[in-house]
Amino acid sequence: MATDAWVNETLYPGWGQRFRIRRELARVRSPFQDIMVFESESHGRVMLLDGVVQITEADEFIYQEMLTHVPLLAHGEAKRVLIIGAGDGGVLRRVLQHRGVERAVMVEIDSEVIRLAREHMPGIAGDAWNDPRAEVIIGDGIDYVRQAPAASFDAVIVDSTDPIGVGEVLFTEEFYANSARLLSARGLIVNQCGVPFMQAQELHDSSARRAKAFPDVWAYVAAVPTYVGGFMTLGWAAKDPAMRRLGAEEIRRRAATAGILGTTRYWTPEVHVAAFHLPPYIAEHLPRR
Repeated sequence: MATDAWVNETLYPGWGQRFRIRRELARVRSPFQDIMVFESESHGRVMLLDGVVQITEADEFIYQEMLTHVPLLAHGEAKRVLIIGAGDGGVLRRVLQHRGVERAVMVEIDSEVIRLAREHMPGIAGDAWNDPRAEVIIGDGIDYVRQAPAASFDAVIVDSTDPIGVGEVLFTEEFYANSARLLSARGLIVNQCGVPFMQAQELHDSSARRAKAFPDVWAYVAAVPTYVGGFMTLGWAAKDPAMRRLGAEEIRRRAATAGILGTTRYWTPEVHVAAFHLPPYIAEHLPRR
């Protein structure tokens, strides 16, 4: 329906952003969260979960490219990828762009997120839902990692809400310990860790928990306009510290082999390497070894 209303994001009590709504497309209360999808004047279609912006058509490529291409190219030989959350399908689409990926399992707890994304934001996932390499499971990610066999995946990508409500269990020591177990010898996991200018404690706490299960813990950054407050951090935990120390030329070679070189709008080999060089105000929240 047409409207002249605004929607105010509710992530922070004393600071935020708002969008002018051109048209409301859906408003649903699922068993897990409130979901709203609307068409904005400035950012295309937008999805909110519990009043917090999750994705917009205008800048989703930044987050999705960095959350996906960085770990897969750093690994270089990831064939089996586990995706937790990411119900809009954007991460699944980027994972499947990599020629070497043989299997991508996506576990999303809320079927309504998938349904609404497919109906109202189909361009984000494209044809990923129909790729024979993809397996989409409606279920609890923490239960899945508890039960997954050891060394059954090469990479885990977690695209969840902040560690409140339905996303809280994906930031626990148990989750990271089980992730380490199900990863192969050079396995790694990445997950969103919030905007440290406003959510420094989230980065600090989740990094400390990851450090109990992985020898190499760090973060890298992406500038996503709708995740307001400066850089968004993406948490990194790997079994092989060498994977985040590769140069741009090696990353470029791997991207060409994977088939993604020249297909991105934010990620480049140089951005990949630079993203790990953090400003002190972010790095100070990471564990030192």
